[in-house]
Amino acid sequence: MAVERIEGGAETVAEAWLLLLKARGVDYLFGNAGTDFPSVIEALARGRATGAAMPRPILAPHENAAVCMAHGYAMVTGRAQAAMVHVNVGTANALAGLMNASREQVPLLLAAGRTPILEEGAPGARSLSIHWAQEMFDQAGIVREMVRWDYELREPRQLATVVDRALAIAHSTPPGPVYLSLPREVLARPPEGFAGAVPARIAPASPPAPDPAAIARAAALLAAARCPVVITSRLGCDTGAVAALAEFAERHAVPVVDHKPRYMNLPDDHPLHGGVEPGPWLDEADCLLVLDSDVPWLPGGERPREGTPVIQVGLDPLHARYPIRGFPSDPTILAAPGAALRALDAALAADPAALAAAGARRAAMLARCAALRAAAEERVAAARDAGARMGRAWVSRCIAEAAGDEAVLVNEYPLSREGARRVLPGSYFGASSVSGLGWGLPAALGAQLALPGRTVVATLGDGAYLFANPLACHQIAAAYGLPVLTVVFNNGAWGAVEGATRAMYPQGHAVRDNAMPLVALEPAPDYEAVVRACGGHGERVETAEALPAALRRALRVVREEGRQALLNVLCT
Repeated sequence: MAVERIEGGAETVAEAWLLLLKARGVDYLFGNAGTDFPSVIEALARGRATGAAMPRPILAPHENAAVCMAHGYAMVTGRAQAAMVHVNVGTANALAGLMNASREQVPLLLAAGRTPILEEGAPGARSLSIHWAQEMFDQAGIVREMVRWDYELREPRQLATVVDRALAIAHSTPPGPVYLSLPREVLARPPEGFAGAVPARIAPASPPAPDPAAIARAAALLAAARCPVVITSRLGCDTGAVAALAEFAERHAVPVVDHKPRYMNLPDDHPLHGGVEPGPWLDEADCLLVLDSDVPWLPGGERPREGTPVIQVGLDPLHARYPIRGFPSDPTILAAPGAALRALDAALAADPAALAAAGARRAAMLARCAALRAAAEERVAAARDAGARMGRAWVSRCIAEAAGDEAVLVNEYPLSREGARRVLPGSYFGASSVSGLGWGLPAALGAQLALPGRTVVATLGDGAYLFANPLACHQIAAAYGLPVLTVVFNNGAWGAVEGATRAMYPQGHAVRDNAMPLVALEPAPDYEAVVRACGGHGERVETAEALPAALRRALRVVREEGRQALLNVLCT
């Protein structure tokens, strides 16, 4: 097992913790500090003076920003980073971001101080009146449903074991956040037994290999199908699986529906890209291969024909932590989708009848996918002049074309995937299906931190922008030189709430009155002024004609001046 050399020793548990995190590959500590942090702050200062290798501290003026930056960094690198917040109140503020990371299977370590246990008599004992009111019987109970593991560090001698266990579980199948609470007295104590060589004691569990019997059964169902269809939402979290899906679709003439995508799962120019909605395929499909999609269709709307075989594949194919989820699944294959696809590809390639069936349907599948792409293009063109304001699909097309293929788009809901073409793995990241708003902007900051040479664009609804604590986020961008371009899709309302109300009560009072309670975000702030207050470039864009030039100006600021920018785009 690898041995990490930590030079210089440590004076406190807090210092040893930071040295150990860095040795285990944690490059950043996103912190929102409180009175539980003095030993951490002193350790960071001592590390700076001695040149010791520690995670770089990033001050996040809001806990949601801290957790979501760690999320953004991990989603583009695959490596968990650390966030630390203030006892129970900081944990509570971080909870929505933690929910997003949990459901999206993103590894991160959330640490929180723990109110001092002792009332007196030890370094770190209680010294402020808040130290009584902030203590809980079970602080970790706030987060337990959304983390893979939680623990309170009780003894300095546990430190290496606790850190190694935390990071190993965070990276194991399925990955996700873990929670560690750190009492102030323990952080201030000498690190007993911590010096010199520190072995990495625990390795993450490797992903399970696909079961050969389940692969054989799935291959037989696909081979017998006249119109097999793939549905996926997040296969592209493994960038290597994108090529496997593209090859599988091409070789076996299987259309791929990129439904509610949270990653770039299949290049949009692939000839068998079957659109973003399963509805057009469900009446005809006679076998569905669901690759890491928690909601492959809406059961209350269009659904597969009765008896259609459904094969579900993923690192958590039954989504066991969802209290209820009734989508059919037989066979159910516990495996990384890329590995399962390669096994299915090999099985089908060895079956002459399956290859013949693929050849027979190829022309029809290609024509159907081409027709869907043409219809999508018509919708994008129509969105250029969608009434008083331009439509989201047109704004999305302009952003994708201006930013280019290499740019990374971090989308919290408004971006239209029909409009924003993506062709490179790792070039698109969408919001978690848990919908903890306020994720997109700080996640983009985390992605920019991990990808300093890439253009990162955050696309947000106006409501999501407000939830992001934007002043805190723009302050972080200015402080650490993170030149993210933020595009606010400003429709002046909670669009999802309005849409849900119209769908449930199409003839109701709210629709007839055309003035829904709890929906309008009016008067709308001048969002562009917020970024200017933090030294960035901000513009308001009101017409379709003005948008391309505004994007060029904003991207020049980002790429050439290294400053953040924001466009406040009025749209439907």
